[in-house]
Amino acid sequence: MAQLKAKRILLTGGGGMVGQNLLEAAPHLNIDHPSSKTLDLAKANDVQAYLQDTKPDLIIHAAGKVGGIQANMADPVGFLDKNLAIGRNLIMGAYEARVPEFLNLASTCIYPRAADNPLREDMVLTGELEPTNEGYAIAKIAALRLCEYIRRQRPEMQYKTLIPCNLYGPHDNFHPEKSHLLPAIIRKVHDAKQSGAGKVEIWGDGTARREFMYAGDLASAILAAAAQMSSLPDLMNTGLGHDHSINDYYQTVADVLGWHGTFTHDLSKPVGMKQKLCSTEKATAWGWTASTSLTDGITKTYDYFLENHAS
Repeated sequence: MAQLKAKRILLTGGGGMVGQNLLEAAPHLNIDHPSSKTLDLAKANDVQAYLQDTKPDLIIHAAGKVGGIQANMADPVGFLDKNLAIGRNLIMGAYEARVPEFLNLASTCIYPRAADNPLREDMVLTGELEPTNEGYAIAKIAALRLCEYIRRQRPEMQYKTLIPCNLYGPHDNFHPEKSHLLPAIIRKVHDAKQSGAGKVEIWGDGTARREFMYAGDLASAILAAAAQMSSLPDLMNTGLGHDHSINDYYQTVADVLGWHGTFTHDLSKPVGMKQKLCSTEKATAWGWTASTSLTDGITKTYDYFLENHAS
């Protein structure tokens, strides 16, 4: 990691969950993380001027419009347009400014809905996407392909992509209508415990399986990648390599929070893909694995929630 200290690093999305966990994991590094008020990534001219002026050695792109199933279904235009614009502006701005290294963050939602699990990096664009987050996925695919094309035309430019699985952890969004699965579960079970409610509702039958990694583990993966960009694969999943059912997540949260009620299921609600488990074969071969257990991760996340969001 010593070589990272000499690099001028630009982090986008520094105010988000991934960005804040990364900043907390690397206080010793020279990381510029402008807010959206300082740098509007949706404005190509502003991005180009900022990069020409600051001349970073490495860009870590963690910014984006994000949300769960409800948010994606409610605003597909916003999820496609905003993410497509900022990805294109930043990657092409970096390319034109001759920034030598670019670490792009994608998402496992880029994989086809019917692809066999575990999801391998060579499965991108081999089938139909999941409709509930298609707009977000299209934008992320465009960004990673742009990085690949730049590498193809200019092999010396290290423009590469990590594909994290679903994430949770400190600095997550716990809004009941805009959050992802695990923070939403934490909020629902916490509220049930506080109000004395004996039941919590689960969308669908709870058998769909998801892979959720603690955000601190992604921060460690990003730092390892940033320190070894030349050896990093062009595309690499960063996940656990194992998953749990939705019912399992609800029960684990209930156990950690000490709530002893029962769960009901609303079979009329959308549940997305039945399974979305990423292959960690490349990451393991490259030398990285996640280290935080589900119980430990939920415990740390709930501690953060109690300190910052519980009313």
